Amino acid sequence: MARTKLHTFFSSKISTIGLPVLALCWVSFFWGTTWIASKEGVKHMPALQLVAMRQFFGGCIYLTYFLFKKTKWPNRKQWRTILILSVLNFMLSNGLSTWGVKYISSGLGAIIGSLFPLWIVIITFFRGERISSLAVKGLLVSFFGICIIFYDYLGDFLKADFRFGIFLSIIATLTWAFTTIYTKEKAASFNPYFSLGLQMMISSFVLFGATDLTGTSVPFSAIPMISWLAIGYLVIFGSVLTFIAFIYSLQHLPTEVNSLYAYINPIVALIIGAIIFEEPFTILIIIGGCTTLAGLYIVNISIRRKTRKNIVPTS
Repeated sequence: MARTKLHTFFSSKISTIGLPVLALCWVSFFWGTTWIASKEGVKHMPALQLVAMRQFFGGCIYLTYFLFKKTKWPNRKQWRTILILSVLNFMLSNGLSTWGVKYISSGLGAIIGSLFPLWIVIITFFRGERISSLAVKGLLVSFFGICIIFYDYLGDFLKADFRFGIFLSIIATLTWAFTTIYTKEKAASFNPYFSLGLQMMISSFVLFGATDLTGTSVPFSAIPMISWLAIGYLVIFGSVLTFIAFIYSLQHLPTEVNSLYAYINPIVALIIGAIIFEEPFTILIIIGGCTTLAGLYIVNISIRRKTRKNIVPTS
């Protein structure tokens, strides 16, 4: 009897702790690999067309499920939030970051993509909020780390395509920071997955239209199998399964623990990019990457402390 109770106790602990940690490990690894899939996909087709197809198929999966479940449609106010997020999140942030890795390495794109907390601090400063000394220290550490990383890429700055890729990646990171701030302030009150599906579908239609109007799209028959496989991987692992795992871990783990994925994603992208694409993985990139992530960690600590201070306890 005692052994049965002990087994039940540990089984319960494993299910309540183990599964969220497993979900976080899933997110940490697979969102890192999506940079590799994007890099491979855009080698053989226009980047924005790839993004449009990814969002379309991902949106179809979400919407089919929730329409089958007869989920309530958003009201007029919620539609405004969805439209803004579809522009910031999927057209600009996801679209430009995917376009950027056409010209830069997937590992470098992942590192730049992880810098959005720095933008959040800078944006809040220009909105009149005070920056803590800890946040300033984190900004300086991350900037120093970026300088170390780019030392190995100084020669590449002579290439116009490389500069364009860096520009696209930075703008994508900036729009992701605006997305994060806007989501916290104007989060829709209905099912977040249904909202994601609607955002994906809206953004896919706009991006399909943009590629058609500019004449940059290619016929589906001209898209090689490797790009189709990349799109399928991005849809299943990037847009559906990993997002579900992310929400699950977010609901069951402390924010401090759940945020660890943001520091692991670039490491995964750097290592796999070096193995598959023979991308640079020098000692300076390793040191610079670790320094940058350390600065981001400091910034995140300052943001969490500020959030806690702004919480007014209720009796």
